[in-house]
Amino acid sequence: MTSATAASWFEDRIAAAVAPLLPGFAVEAVAEIDSTNAELMRRARAGRSEPVLLVAEHQTAGRGRLGRPWQSAQRRDEAAAVSSSLTFSLALPLAPRDWAGLSLAVGVAVAESLDPTGAAGVALKWPNDLWVDDRKLAGILIETAVPHAARADATAAAAARYLVIGIGINIGPREAEGMRTPPAWLRQWRPDARAPEVLAELAAPLVRSVQAFETRGFAPFAERFAARDALRGREVQLSDGTAGLCEGVAWGGELQVRTAEGLQMVSSDEVSVRPRGMAL
Repeated sequence: MTSATAASWFEDRIAAAVAPLLPGFAVEAVAEIDSTNAELMRRARAGRSEPVLLVAEHQTAGRGRLGRPWQSAQRRDEAAAVSSSLTFSLALPLAPRDWAGLSLAVGVAVAESLDPTGAAGVALKWPNDLWVDDRKLAGILIETAVPHAARADATAAAAARYLVIGIGINIGPREAEGMRTPPAWLRQWRPDARAPEVLAELAAPLVRSVQAFETRGFAPFAERFAARDALRGREVQLSDGTAGLCEGVAWGGELQVRTAEGLQMVSSDEVSVRPRGMAL
């Protein structure tokens, strides 16, 4: 991990906005790291469980769902003095009654921050991507660890987790080579967007949404997800061989697919889904 960073990430501003929601919250910015998620999971395994946001100007081994690589932009935008990607992880202890739908709630929070009115067409692709016109704008990776203090207590261990939410957003132009889904980027409709300002806009709303999920689950986010659902009403294909008409997302966060055998409820995040005709 390289701690020096050329960019100002508004650490004090973000901490001031979030600390009233998360006492002890800190913001750390680094120039380069293998993966912000991997670093926070290492800390969790070492017994650390403080709330923190870790942002990196560049990740050398970023990863997404199913172990797929997340390629942060290699080029720096000298005019903006920062990378044209925003890659960060938010970590905090969390104990919701039901974890189902968390990645969808996080996606709603990020989409509403990046595109508040929906005019830019930022859509949510189950279970963890943000799309614009079937191009990938952002991805979300959620991981959890059992805090050391809870490991000896079976009841506490069943409920308490140290949650790590990794988010990668394309801020500036991206090359499509090697990507399964063509990229979109924020400057296509916000030409002056800079990664540090975007992070400052996202942090507090994201924390509030995660805390709302902890107390109320996915239900308060269901209609907001439906308003931006990239797959609803489309023929889709799943990596497990299922194909059919997507009927949206259920109140528990499950993907609903109408097949020849009837309505299938897909809850496993080990399954990939695409509109029919797109590569899985």
